[in-house]
Amino acid sequence: MQINTQQNIEYAEMLKALGHPARLCIVKNLIKKGGFTVSYMQTCTGSPQSTLSQHIAKLRALKIITGTRNGKEINYKVTNDLVKSIINVLYK
Repeated sequence: MQINTQQNIEYAEMLKALGHPARLCIVKNLIKKGGFTVSYMQTCTGSPQSTLSQHIAKLRALKIITGTRNGKEINYKVTNDLVKSIINVLYK
């Protein structure tokens, strides 16, 4: 059995990202609401916009969330089905 396969490394990175309370809150609520903007995320996390941008960048880099521009705002949603399954198990 090989431990460091590419898939295991990707899953570990994804789980590390979800292990942060603010990112977990963001992802959970994105799934629950079907998507929303950064201003709504600020309410959820209580984080300043600069900190929130770092969390969003991490989630986007790992292809957990995607954003769609609507004028000046970007509407984010969770597009990773594995992450949706994990969140559904955690918050049954």
